[in-house]
Amino acid sequence: MSVNDIFEEFLLDNPDLAGLRADIAQAYGMLRETYDGHGKVLICGNGGSAADSEHIVGELMKGFKLPRRLTAAQTAAFDGIDGGDYIAANLQRSLAAISLVSQTALMTAFANDAAADMMFAQQVYGYGVPGDTLIALSTSGNSASIVNAAKAARAIGVKVLGITGSNESKLSAVADVCVCLPSTQTYRIQEYTLPVYHALCAMLEEEFFGENK
Repeated sequence: MSVNDIFEEFLLDNPDLAGLRADIAQAYGMLRETYDGHGKVLICGNGGSAADSEHIVGELMKGFKLPRRLTAAQTAAFDGIDGGDYIAANLQRSLAAISLVSQTALMTAFANDAAADMMFAQQVYGYGVPGDTLIALSTSGNSASIVNAAKAARAIGVKVLGITGSNESKLSAVADVCVCLPSTQTYRIQEYTLPVYHALCAMLEEEFFGENK
């Protein structure tokens, strides 16, 4: 299945999101450019969006729909290492991604010692380099911790992909690309978010690990 086939199947399966074709295609292009340039993706969100942050990392860092076996050259790097055959056989190629919601000690320390609404911005500033992309998830688009992270990203040359609801928001104003899902209800926005990032992850996987890659 090609990248385009995956995209068209997603649109067919999710007719409510057909009006976002251009935005989702642009989001994919930005993420593909990040990985073409050997960059990484940082992801943050609060509550249900924090869970989505972890979920996205799981789809990018290991096989999602494809096996992602190491290439012959990558496998050969383990020659001569005790247990190298086993290690190489069980590793998978990855698309580098970090969930910023996972750094519990850092987040709680920063919230306590500095400012809770800056805990993701601090991580973006520490991890991010030009060429990376931040996926910022906020159902309202106005969560201070997410908006501040997006602003920090822009300041250091990290692109911002916002995923939010239909209302204009602080996040939609600062993001390079914003997928504004067609609802203002938190639970519905979260339901729409899942197929969007599954499609993006599947398309990226096909691009970088598809047949003959």
